[in-house]
Amino acid sequence: MHRNAYLLLLLTMLFWAGNAIAGKLAVGHVSPMILTASRWGFTLAILAVVGRRQLAADWPVIRQRIWFLLLMGMLGFTIFSVAMYCALLYTTATNVSIEQGGMPLFVFAMSFVLFRTRTTAAQIVGFALSFVGVIVTATHGEIERLVHLDMNFGDALMLLAILTYGIYTAALRHKPQVHWMSLMAALCLGAFLSAIPFVFAEAQAGATILPDARGWAIIAYVVLFPSLIAQAFYIRGVELIGANRAGLFINFLPLWGALLAVLILGEDFQPYHAVAMVLVLGGVLIAEYSGRKVAALQP
Repeated sequence: MHRNAYLLLLLTMLFWAGNAIAGKLAVGHVSPMILTASRWGFTLAILAVVGRRQLAADWPVIRQRIWFLLLMGMLGFTIFSVAMYCALLYTTATNVSIEQGGMPLFVFAMSFVLFRTRTTAAQIVGFALSFVGVIVTATHGEIERLVHLDMNFGDALMLLAILTYGIYTAALRHKPQVHWMSLMAALCLGAFLSAIPFVFAEAQAGATILPDARGWAIIAYVVLFPSLIAQAFYIRGVELIGANRAGLFINFLPLWGALLAVLILGEDFQPYHAVAMVLVLGGVLIAEYSGRKVAALQP
């Protein structure tokens, strides 16, 4: 069971790291709100066609929890996507990838606050190390910037993004027991509906960029891999090993993201990136080891 979960979650992180690269490549080719609405709109359409029979069978259960699922779609899909794609207008894909390693901090915190989930001392140490790595990245290796609240706007947006996704991950434990395609369809419906006001706001600001050829290619990628395949893998990973432990794998985003950013975008890999990666990856290893021990002791 553990090996299956690990493989699914590592592939999820690879595809999500590719999402950050796609978001950077999208600059000037499709605007963030159009990209977000297209991503979840097309994903919803595919799920509605491919999983229509399963969706019809699960509808009585989904209908009872529809407002919860719409809210989860807005938090985990729309707000996260909007914040990340906008962040990439101001900061690097390497930074965005490393900063996503901060999500487990909020997964732990919200799991404890909302559900009183047991958390070990080693897990606390693990996510503390990870969060320090995120701060190192957000301040570009100059932590004294925090004293003056001097932070790149894009990096600040990513902190908002990881907060919302941490809440979403912790809350997934209360999702209805339905087929993953039915669950995804309901979440994507919430994401698409909540993305529409952002599209109108972007148009009013005169910032809309309709997709060109590269823009459509990027939309195709984010629909297939980060949206459909990765979300399904992540949901299954949470089912297998729990939200706390699954959330920790988000710390592998720095590894994939930095590698892809260097290879595809030609971004520079700075010394503070290396320090941050050591911290976040060290944190996930410590916390995951502790999580496995706790799980093994539970009946």
